[in-house]
Amino acid sequence: MALSVSSSISISTSTFQSSQPKLPQIGSIRVLDRPYDGVVGVKLSQPRRRFVKPINAADSSVPIIASEAIKTEEVDFEQLASQLDNASPLQIMDRALAKFGNDIAIAFSGAEDVALIEYARLTGRPFRVFSLDTGRLNPETYRYFEAVEKHYGIRIEYMFPDAFEVQALVRSKGLFSFYEDGHQECCRVRKVRPLRRALKGLRAWITGQRKDQSPGTRSEIPVVQVDPAFEGIDGGTGSLIKWNPVANMKGNDIWNFLRTMNVPVNSLHSQGYISIGCEPCTRAVLPGQHEREGRWWWEDAKAKECGLHKGNIKQEDDAHLNGNGVVHANGTATVADIFNTQNVVSLSRTGIENLIRLENRRKPWLVVLYAPWCPYCQDMEESYVDLAEKLAGSGVKVGKFRADGDQKEFAKHELKLGSFPTILFFPEHSSQPIKYPSEKRDVDSLMAFVNALR
Repeated sequence: MALSVSSSISISTSTFQSSQPKLPQIGSIRVLDRPYDGVVGVKLSQPRRRFVKPINAADSSVPIIASEAIKTEEVDFEQLASQLDNASPLQIMDRALAKFGNDIAIAFSGAEDVALIEYARLTGRPFRVFSLDTGRLNPETYRYFEAVEKHYGIRIEYMFPDAFEVQALVRSKGLFSFYEDGHQECCRVRKVRPLRRALKGLRAWITGQRKDQSPGTRSEIPVVQVDPAFEGIDGGTGSLIKWNPVANMKGNDIWNFLRTMNVPVNSLHSQGYISIGCEPCTRAVLPGQHEREGRWWWEDAKAKECGLHKGNIKQEDDAHLNGNGVVHANGTATVADIFNTQNVVSLSRTGIENLIRLENRRKPWLVVLYAPWCPYCQDMEESYVDLAEKLAGSGVKVGKFRADGDQKEFAKHELKLGSFPTILFFPEHSSQPIKYPSEKRDVDSLMAFVNALR
């Protein structure tokens, strides 16, 4: 079976080499009538055709191959997730493609989630790939899309934002409004709504989410779930299934896999980019930083989802302060306090206020403003504790002040808190604290900052 796909619907199909003449692309997926042996060596039986009217395309209909594997009976996806929790990504991918056939597609962002395409290839099954072109991607990412298409012999179908919505946003708020009032509005126009249109033509989709990508919002994602935020072909709650085959993998495991299989990667990765999105909202990360710190760096850690996986984020509990623990960023788990060592002094509100008022301190202080649930604070815990140990007995006191919850407004106005973590140095003979200007949070960089000021 060979498919010719139009980018106007933006869900792509693995392409097979055929002796048949190439069919013109005329705004719909064209299914050849005869079964075909593709390069993956799988012979497909004659498919039934089903016509589904795509969203925002009332005057056209799109032939979709019906998956014979899809059953009418209810499936307990929580139970299935539990059964597959220890399965390999290849096994999970194979199960997903076998179950949903042409009604499932891989979401590809142009980053290390190319591993999904490689796993799909290894199953030997046909697969579909789509991507969101926001209009603001890096040039390297566009070139990478073409390299992936050539490497796998596929055509990625691209979803584009509505031109009138983009025009209205830019004309009313400018090209870079997200630096002033947050990224959610721009992402909603350029990413979320195009994704919603794409998913309305599917019964399932495959993502590259991993638990270690964003401990605040992705730490509990299952390998398969009923999508909590989007709808599929049939509409309504439960009409779309979301597969996360690499949920349990670590970033290093993904990269070892890509190197082993000689998979092409985005050249931005060699420039220090790990998590890759739109050009204005993505930058390289530094030693000691979490990979998601390269995204929307001017915002708090809890905001670092663009909306494509907004189902990961749940409402926070009112009990933001809860003894030795706090409600996790997604409201589902309690995390213990951090930076717990005898060399780090825990400052109360009164203690930090006294430190601010002192103009002649006996000793200089280094203080981190933090929130225990923040993944970037968690990532720098080891280096900060090591720094405190090195500074023990040196005349520099090391402290911490928990600046979330009720203390956040105070910390913003009095302590220059911008985002977590913020590191301040209080000199001996000055009432004004000095903010650590770099995002390098390794021990050597922090020590250089202290030595330059004490």
